[in-house]
Amino acid sequence: MTSDDTVRPGRNRSIDTYAALSAEQTEAVLRLLDEAAATDGQQAVSEQGRLQLRGGEREGVSHLLLTVEAGEGRELVGYAQLEDTDPVEPPAAELVVHPGHRGQGHGRALGSALLGASGKRLRVWAHGGHSAARHLAQVLGLTLFRELRQMRRPLADFDAPEPVLPEGVTVRPFVPGRDDAAWLAVNAAAFAHHPEQGSLTQRDLDDRKAEPWFDPAGFFLAFRGDELVGFHWTKVHAQEGLGEVYVLGVGPGAQGGGLGKSLTTIGLRHLARRGLPTAMLYVDADNLAAVSVYERLGFVTHEVDLMYRTET
Repeated sequence: MTSDDTVRPGRNRSIDTYAALSAEQTEAVLRLLDEAAATDGQQAVSEQGRLQLRGGEREGVSHLLLTVEAGEGRELVGYAQLEDTDPVEPPAAELVVHPGHRGQGHGRALGSALLGASGKRLRVWAHGGHSAARHLAQVLGLTLFRELRQMRRPLADFDAPEPVLPEGVTVRPFVPGRDDAAWLAVNAAAFAHHPEQGSLTQRDLDDRKAEPWFDPAGFFLAFRGDELVGFHWTKVHAQEGLGEVYVLGVGPGAQGGGLGKSLTTIGLRHLARRGLPTAMLYVDADNLAAVSVYERLGFVTHEVDLMYRTET
């Protein structure tokens, strides 16, 4: 959520909602996101949200385009995405207003449209927790609900010894096509408490496998015999010089035996060997056990994403 909510007169503002965007609309939204990120220092819409811009209609996902008059046509100056796929939690949203069009009430207009579309049951991400986004959340009557930390550590001095795996466990890289179903099942079980991650489908996995950054050599699977019991999927942000602990999961039956720590070390050693100067990861601030583990590995908080929600 990125916006300055100071209200000034708009230019025939219009908000239209779509179940799917055309190729032209998708490119316009991606340009808007990139231009906003250049000003804000980070993307206002998550990776999942950007992937959901493409590929046609997706169940539970809608796109709100805010346009204003511009010459003889209309100009896209704001975008919001609403995802209503969680069976328990309110719909989740992300929104952005072009930096050159802030201060004209567009953020409030998009936020109000999201409240209307969600029946006033809404969660909204504010990536980076900027003050303008916090103010907009207040204006919309939303309260802070969740803090997601981005943590980082340098890799130049990462010299951890070869990890000792639990007895009977071996690790190998992911094989696309062959390991898809097993990974989806273990991911769902490991993140049953975390619907954003645990509900990933084959389509979601295929979206990521089609991305330029996907590298199965950095996607580590842990097996006990023929049973997949854990994984560490790393990601390289080449332009930023960052290696990411993208997804780390251990199946319920294999938790508590040190496998998670071993998989973390395997992934970090891989990223360090790639010559990446820095590693990053995301973790919920209230997951104190995980935060403590990562702090012992040398990670420190770099920035935070905040989620706001309506009162329930």
